[in-house]
Amino acid sequence: MMLLSRRAVLASAAALAACGQKPAAKGEAKTGAAKSPADPSTLEGAAAGAWRLPADRARDAFRHPVESLKFWGLKPGQTVVEFWPGAGWYTDIVAPFLAATGGKLYAAQQQITDPADTATKAVLDAYARRLAEAPKRYGKVEITAFGPTSGPVAPAGSADLVLFLRNLHNWMALGIAEKAFRDAFLALKPGGVLGIEEHRANAGGVPDLLASDGYVEQAYAIKLAEEAGFRLEAASEINANPKDTKDHPFGVWTLPPVRRTSELGQPPNPAFDRSKYDAIGESDRMTLKLVKPA
Repeated sequence: MMLLSRRAVLASAAALAACGQKPAAKGEAKTGAAKSPADPSTLEGAAAGAWRLPADRARDAFRHPVESLKFWGLKPGQTVVEFWPGAGWYTDIVAPFLAATGGKLYAAQQQITDPADTATKAVLDAYARRLAEAPKRYGKVEITAFGPTSGPVAPAGSADLVLFLRNLHNWMALGIAEKAFRDAFLALKPGGVLGIEEHRANAGGVPDLLASDGYVEQAYAIKLAEEAGFRLEAASEINANPKDTKDHPFGVWTLPPVRRTSELGQPPNPAFDRSKYDAIGESDRMTLKLVKPA
């Protein structure tokens, strides 16, 4: 089952062509010259990196990666686990930052359980190649797996931060959401943080346990985390979008960046009027910071 974002499918080939970092000017380290705007030792610099796809950088206005990572408490030199990074939208920021500051990234990619799922395999292979072709930029990212029968995503008690980035709805659909929280809890150090960004359903209804429209109730996400042992520390409106009415004909995928115009598996409908959905922008999202108690 192909569950990665459409951005992952469309961007993976282009990402392979990303250029390398410009070397520092001669004598810069010795003279203490000012850091360039794209210096990856800061989150702002990593987000400004020329290696990021233009389409990815355009989405910063909706995903607020620097503000989100600061909210979750990402610090230089930390160990981070990113669940299902796909084609690497967040990896292109987090990995260079960690590589420049002595940290470590574990990429717990989607476990392929169907040998016929060649589309997912192509995205994951492209991701791995891109990391391997620019080791100075990305550092030694360790690719593990998360899925129905996967093992540990990282050594137990090793991670400072685990990231669930717009994937909880996929895991609910597959029946592995509880496993995701358990695996994250195991990987984290006591006091470590689980950061969640997820499409947010309207509160007060009956939770859709399969997240069939791609939206998840915030209270339900917190409940799953607490059942795994986490404690909610804070919730932020960094990624909120009050324009999102959450009643779209093809679920959250009607909105950018997927922009679906027909049911899944059907050809695009050229007569579908996208104007009001494009005007909404990307989905309304919860941004949660949960902690593994010390």
